Amino acid sequence: MLLGEILHSGLIKLNLDAQTKEEAIEELVDLLVEAGEAPEDLRQHLLDVVMEREQTMSTGMDHGIALPHASSDKVEQIMGALGSAPQGIPFDTLDGEPARLIILLILPRHNFQGHVRTLAGIAHLLSNPGFRESIINAPDEKTVLDIVEKAEHQNSLFKNT
Repeated sequence: MLLGEILHSGLIKLNLDAQTKEEAIEELVDLLVEAGEAPEDLRQHLLDVVMEREQTMSTGMDHGIALPHASSDKVEQIMGALGSAPQGIPFDTLDGEPARLIILLILPRHNFQGHVRTLAGIAHLLSNPGFRESIINAPDEKTVLDIVEKAEHQNSLFKNT
């Protein structure tokens, strides 16, 4: 599944309020609930599975990116939210830099192949410095969605996935 198929404007928050990794994850899970992607009674479970995954191994990557994710047997489809933090949030990244772009994904446990494809596609998008900076500096959610759609459309690797 493409990032553009997962996100909509209610699932994007520019300038996260979070100061810590845990607060950032909580803020993004709350977006899922507020947008109606996840029921309120699933909120704590989603926080628990993502934080459990983070304790196993941080999902902080290089270049100011964090991709917190977890699988759950309580979800039927991939859910995701995107947050930017131009000031950066400490996220135990591989390069020690604070995360400025955080994409949360909750994946259904029964679809391992779909997980791999989705994570690989998002990682490929995020490997482009121009794409990352455009998202971080976007003025609004619609611009973020336009940037994602354009990048995925231009990249033939993502067609028919």
